[in-house]
Amino acid sequence: MLDLPTDLPADLAPLSWLIGVWEGTGVIDYADHAYAGEFTHRVSFSHDGGDYLNYSASAWLHGEGDQRTPLVAEMGYWRLSRPATAADAGPGLLPALESAPPRTVDDVELLRNGEGGFDIEVVLVHADGVSELYLGQIRGPRIDIATDAVVRPAGAKTYAAATRMYGLVDGHLLWAWDMAALGEELGAHASARLARAE
Repeated sequence: MLDLPTDLPADLAPLSWLIGVWEGTGVIDYADHAYAGEFTHRVSFSHDGGDYLNYSASAWLHGEGDQRTPLVAEMGYWRLSRPATAADAGPGLLPALESAPPRTVDDVELLRNGEGGFDIEVVLVHADGVSELYLGQIRGPRIDIATDAVVRPAGAKTYAAATRMYGLVDGHLLWAWDMAALGEELGAHASARLARAE
């Protein structure tokens, strides 16, 4: 059974099933000249009262015995797509220009797209300096996102695009990550099955 928080801003209702810490294992298998093997993954979705989810994730390769080799570490924010208004803060440290009543479930329902889901935006930053902006949608317990932009430092390895899929299946968070990197076309990269740890 899934317990959903009741103290969330209305904009987080469609994303609420993600909240918590998830851990498990997965498989990496990307292109003939790259790597194939198993890894451990820990993902955290939390909220601090804003209209977005905080995201952090770390992964480690399985080694001999208890040895773990760090892989990716990434942080970011997940939110529903909606136009900014004068009641929203930003850009930067600029405060809101006007106050507005708290958004309601009815306000969020107006954001539902033609496919019955909600458009979302995900911003991720990797520890190696690569930043990604994903756009996509959430429909019930399934999320599909694709990069709209990838920004990387001059010294980073080639990484051009990605898609990710997340789903809640039998109480587990399943995900798959396809990417176009190292001169390869978009293709399967990694997938995992995570159980709620906290």
